[in-house]
Amino acid sequence: MSPTSDQGAWVPPTLGAWVPPTTGTDPFDPGDPQGAMRRLLFDRRIVTLTGRLDNEAANGVGAALMTLDATGDEPVSLQIDSGEGAVAAALTLMDVIDLLGVPVHAVCIGQAVGPAVGVLAVCHHRVVSPHSVIRLVEPRVELEGSAGQLEQMAALHLRQWRAFCSRLSEATGRPTEQLLHDAAQGRFLDAGEAVAYGLADEVATPDARMFRLPGPTLGFRPR
Repeated sequence: MSPTSDQGAWVPPTLGAWVPPTTGTDPFDPGDPQGAMRRLLFDRRIVTLTGRLDNEAANGVGAALMTLDATGDEPVSLQIDSGEGAVAAALTLMDVIDLLGVPVHAVCIGQAVGPAVGVLAVCHHRVVSPHSVIRLVEPRVELEGSAGQLEQMAALHLRQWRAFCSRLSEATGRPTEQLLHDAAQGRFLDAGEAVAYGLADEVATPDARMFRLPGPTLGFRPR
């Protein structure tokens, strides 16, 4: 994967995303606030995903997870607050999580919508904050091309969407057809409903351990 995301491993919006080192740059430059934040997050084995889950975000987060997998045996914390996205991007990131040699512990803070629900669901331990919103919904797709190309692209999307719901079925224990139906309805679930549905394991309690990042930002400690 090509880790060139500006959305992947999240830090506050003004700080951008972590990417692996490239020639002539130091992403952990201690003199750069961005580098200090990236170093702190990685030292704590934390990766965050916010915003739209597109191919760039999937590549960036996937590269970060694989890097942490290669550098230690402790679990990785994936913190999620993601709106709409692309099915193909979600499948890519879900495959990465499935293939990692270390467990990924997810915490949803805010929302997981559409494709991001799959990323949350396939993690090894899944926590949702009390006021999180989970939405099962098939993402909208905009296609361009000839009539023949559109037909092929639409067929590919449908195959990917069904594969997504099939993997979600494995993670939740619910039938694929139920997931397809609920997503077609755009079903919303609160934190407790997400646990009952099988998309999460527990709701974060008020005594969840927190740590302070540089500046006013707070994060959750990985379990």
